[in-house]
Amino acid sequence: TSISLVRIFCLQFCKLFSEMQVLFLCDANNVKPLDGVKILDLTRVLAGPFATMNLGDLGAEVIKVERPGVGDDTRAWGPPFAGTESVYFLSVNRNKKSIAINMKDSKGTKLIRELAAVSDVFVENYVPGKLAEMGLGYEDIKKIAPHIVYCSITGYGQTGPMVQRGGYDSIAAAVSGLMHITGHEDGEPVRPGVAMTDLATGLYTYGAIMAGLLQRYKTGKGLHIDCNLLSSQVACLTHVAANYLNCKIEAKRWGTAHGSIVPYQAFKTKDGYIVVGAGNDQQFVTVCKILNLPEVSKDSRYKTNTLRVQNRRELIDILSNRFSEKATIEWLQLFEGSGVPYGPINNIQQVFSDPQVLHNGLVMEMNHPTAGRIAVPGPGVRYSGFAVSHPKPPPLVGQHTVEILKDMLGYDDDAIEELLRTGAVAQHEVR
Repeated sequence: TSISLVRIFCLQFCKLFSEMQVLFLCDANNVKPLDGVKILDLTRVLAGPFATMNLGDLGAEVIKVERPGVGDDTRAWGPPFAGTESVYFLSVNRNKKSIAINMKDSKGTKLIRELAAVSDVFVENYVPGKLAEMGLGYEDIKKIAPHIVYCSITGYGQTGPMVQRGGYDSIAAAVSGLMHITGHEDGEPVRPGVAMTDLATGLYTYGAIMAGLLQRYKTGKGLHIDCNLLSSQVACLTHVAANYLNCKIEAKRWGTAHGSIVPYQAFKTKDGYIVVGAGNDQQFVTVCKILNLPEVSKDSRYKTNTLRVQNRRELIDILSNRFSEKATIEWLQLFEGSGVPYGPINNIQQVFSDPQVLHNGLVMEMNHPTAGRIAVPGPGVRYSGFAVSHPKPPPLVGQHTVEILKDMLGYDDDAIEELLRTGAVAQHEVR
């Protein structure tokens, strides 16, 4: 309606004015790169929420749209739970506000359109065509928000023979070949211990949205971004894909080893494992010196990496026998300062006791309204110009519904009460 459009125009003007105030009044050292950027987040599960969480770490205001009552699918994924909250959900949803909207209600879809008009980025992970049926596809949103950076995350892309299939990490990891190359050399295909296909897609999405914002800065126009699990994982096959594309070499599973570098793998010690990688001939000589195997480094069969790859089995047998003679800590001490890459295989308790992990500040703690004090892994990047700190805890379903309707859309109390009464939206009351 014309009244809605006028209200949205006024809110956009106020938003621009407030952003200018932020730039003038804030200490430059406290400004994050995405301060003032509003992201309307309709994604669920992992790839999308991981991307928007990383954007939130950089200062973006992330508005997470959830179904009233149940919310994001991962809220039910457990155990474990922290209180009643899924730890899975808590791990990828910090620095977000939650608005609970019934998108099956026409008043709900109207709210989505109004929120899109005052947002910079629209992120969704529905099956292609689903949001267009609701009047929320890219072409629909573009008409009311030509500035919008609209990012779609799917299993397989926006077009093609597989677009209507649902996309989950394990299926995309299988179809993309990742499972084919993961696992013991003579064993079954294995799913990686975390959802690497989802996480890779989340990182691609994160970078693509940043690129979209820069493109808009240059052209003044928004655009549509197509991210998908299959393309992300195939792109990450790198040298394995290139081996096939250029040499028609079919990939195989190598366990902890590497198809093109020897030695580069885990070795069993007296009490655990150590991973050692000799990326060049000098490093191999150093490994042999540490293992007190000088004759091996002089053996003509192992002089170059190409020869070591060709004679892998004999060499690995020799090295494995020697590594089995000492405890892991002894080998770690012998390799210290050698210049050869090495490290133990840590369990998760050991990871978060590791002095370098502690030094890098990779744990973020925050107070959650129902779960109490929680800790999650923080971003893996640090910046000299600002700190990624003081995170906001993951929200409850609809925790910020009324706040968002008032502050972003200018709704008055009566209008909000009507939306709540009819079930178009829901507000979670924190006790």
